[in-house]
Amino acid sequence: MPTITTRDDAEIFYKDWGTGRPIIFSHGWPLNADAWDNQARLVASHGFRAVAHDRRGHGRSSQTWDGNHMDQYADDLAELVEQLDLTDAVLVGHSTGGGEVTRYLGRHGSARVSKAVLLGAVPPLMLKTAANPEGSPIETFDGIRAGVAADRSQFYQDLSTPFYGANRDGSTVSQGLRDAFWLMSMQVGLKGALDCIKAFSETDFTEDLKSIDIPVLVAHGDDDQIVPIRAAALQSVKLLKNAVLKTYPGAPHGLVGDFEKAFNADLLAFIAT
Repeated sequence: MPTITTRDDAEIFYKDWGTGRPIIFSHGWPLNADAWDNQARLVASHGFRAVAHDRRGHGRSSQTWDGNHMDQYADDLAELVEQLDLTDAVLVGHSTGGGEVTRYLGRHGSARVSKAVLLGAVPPLMLKTAANPEGSPIETFDGIRAGVAADRSQFYQDLSTPFYGANRDGSTVSQGLRDAFWLMSMQVGLKGALDCIKAFSETDFTEDLKSIDIPVLVAHGDDDQIVPIRAAALQSVKLLKNAVLKTYPGAPHGLVGDFEKAFNADLLAFIAT
């Protein structure tokens, strides 16, 4: 399997499809690079180079005891970009991966990156605080931690329901897709899974967003039950210098069917211009 070795000796697995301008995909919690296969195949089929990695602790990458936090995730992404010598890249991040992309740009700058896409992304801050009243209370994330610690297999099966909006009238989400979600989720090490909950929920990306100097496509479903749009995309576009907001009416956190087709079209249009 293709991997890079980080400075702290973690092995980071990645996929590398196609040739051309690199489009680099960062996945959400608790998934892995496979979650981006449809989009990776799409861009590689349109003359781009698709690169997608498994975050440390997830999928086929090392399950490190330490380093399961947003700064290290961003540093791992930077090492991937540097070791593969990727330039003029487009970073694409979903959910936690959107946080990873945002922290990368805030921490490492945009010398190798020309555009970014934040899909259902966690910035600027998921946690409800006095300064962030639209966020979710800490009890929400404590409940996620408790569910993962007690019976992660059942928790991930249950989580697939709101993730894909399978609890909404008219949903056509297949059991197969929900099974795939469960399978990817079960590949996350328990320590890394629990640490990542804190990383995606409590990391404040406000200053990172303010510092980003490249065009950013902010895409979000307005029926996202995992990362509610009001505390995420609608706040991020206020902080970014050069952002375009795409809202998908009725769309859940994990885009499927016509929602995914709409995003795919927007993604291709954004990276091609």
